[in-house]
Amino acid sequence: MHSSLTFLALTLCLISWVNGTNHHVRTTGNTVRFNLTLTWEEWAPAGIPRKMILGNGHFPSPPLELQQGDEVEFLVINHLPINTTVHFHGIEQSGTPWSDGTPGLSQRPIKPGDHFLYKWRATQYGSYFYHAHNRGQIDDGLYGAIYIHPDDSVEKPFGLITNISSELQAMRMAEEKTQPILISDWRLMTSEEVWRAEENTGLDGYCANALLINGKGSITCPGQEKMNQLASAEQKQIMGNVSLTDIGCISPTLVAVQGTFHHNYSAIPPSMFSGCVPGNGGTERVLVDPSHKYVSYDLISAAGISMATFSIDEHPMYVYAIDGRYIRPTLADAITIANGNRYSVLVKLDKPAGDYTIRVANSGINQILNATGVLSYNSLEKTQQHASVASIDIHGSVVSSNYKLLDEAKIIPFPIEVPSQDVAQTHVLRISHYNASYRWTMGNSSLPLELEVASPLLFYPATTPPELTLKTLNGTWIDLIFDIHGQIQPPHPIHKHANKFYVIGQGSGAWNYSSVAEAMQHTPESFNLKTPQIRDTFISPPSATEDTWLAIRYQVVHPGAWLLHCHIQVHLSGGMAIAILDGQDEWPHIPEQYSLPA
Repeated sequence: MHSSLTFLALTLCLISWVNGTNHHVRTTGNTVRFNLTLTWEEWAPAGIPRKMILGNGHFPSPPLELQQGDEVEFLVINHLPINTTVHFHGIEQSGTPWSDGTPGLSQRPIKPGDHFLYKWRATQYGSYFYHAHNRGQIDDGLYGAIYIHPDDSVEKPFGLITNISSELQAMRMAEEKTQPILISDWRLMTSEEVWRAEENTGLDGYCANALLINGKGSITCPGQEKMNQLASAEQKQIMGNVSLTDIGCISPTLVAVQGTFHHNYSAIPPSMFSGCVPGNGGTERVLVDPSHKYVSYDLISAAGISMATFSIDEHPMYVYAIDGRYIRPTLADAITIANGNRYSVLVKLDKPAGDYTIRVANSGINQILNATGVLSYNSLEKTQQHASVASIDIHGSVVSSNYKLLDEAKIIPFPIEVPSQDVAQTHVLRISHYNASYRWTMGNSSLPLELEVASPLLFYPATTPPELTLKTLNGTWIDLIFDIHGQIQPPHPIHKHANKFYVIGQGSGAWNYSSVAEAMQHTPESFNLKTPQIRDTFISPPSATEDTWLAIRYQVVHPGAWLLHCHIQVHLSGGMAIAILDGQDEWPHIPEQYSLPA
């Protein structure tokens, strides 16, 4: 499929493809064609240049805008000096498992100078994104937004906010013009440099150098003493007498966070945990027109390590969709967005004309890190000059009881759906360290990076390593229990390729049950089978002093080889993943254009 083409053939191939920098080009038959040329260039998102991935010369890569039901042809042209793939996060790939973009599972990596055509159908509406899925390349900047406009038959939840027709019309118009806000973090080291540093030091690389809003950010260096003054109570409790580093990072020498494994501190490179270098990559400004009454944003986390809390000063947000699916709208002043999640929000534009600070703060104990942008009223009215009032602090916590952080436990889907009670399999997947601070398990083993260059399991399912895979039958219901073992573990954003799942339970303490049904007899309060969230990425409960667990349920409806993994990139690179051969009894037939040589 991705053997080299001659220059002439490739040129002819691209004549009918969009070659711009922004959106798709629509052709007859509702086929949307989009080409993405990847290059490796000097860029400075936080003011300090390094080599990174650009898509069509841009960072973030251009957005892809679709209508529900569109057929998509997404051509990736690899001008990088390294292999790559592109994954469409949250897209179910119904009938197109060869277009999932997972090396070692659904395809072979796209070699330098080569290309690959992904074909899939936009079956679901909402906010998604595409990103690199080869080694750690999402941390090198390969990501872009996807928005799929809902079909006219899809019921919207805005009537739960108001029954005023003019307000409803303004909300619908805002959603129609929704804009992505991509939140990410940034390192001065490339992803390969981070991986080599983890191997050389034995340390988990849990800190970044900047947070970015739509690809823009800065690095400030207030000094180690100031960082210690800013430390949260939780950070101080973990650190004891040890200081934060000058980049606000928890010291890598702490056994509580790195464990008792072998470490080579002398091999730590500059900027990995300390060594602050100031830089300014600009500030993202978002213009709004108050005459529209409302604006809609799709908040997308493409962060590699940071779990960011988002707020707009003096502007509460109606969260109306999560992971591309409507919920009962919930009003919040701030939202914590885990890696891979998408939150769609309506913001009412009813404040005096002026500039209002957009705040993004890392909410984890791993590091003090934040970024700001500006929401600016595009108005003829006099602009207010005073500073806007913050609802969150530097740690992402609300500053007072007058403000509300979105409570995930109160999210209710719209409409409500319930999973089957007839569960065919229950798999308990242990999450813990795997003989090193930077290596991880999901199940009984650790998925090696080398699997990415192995024969793809979709094409060669007989080569499946049994300790690294689960197998299911088509149409059955599956329970996955994530048993988080060990203290001081962050929330792990669990992402399943291929289809959404129901979040049916979570709790503290060891998981000592054979099934959810058995567990419900002992702790019924830990489960929700009446209004479970429907997600494609969801965090496990953090563990501080005892183990925790998360239970999800899904139906096998898309046969193929899919990845289940933590969306913290260094955890995925470190092996926190497992392959699932869904529907092995009805294995898909591979089209000739995607078939691989025997």
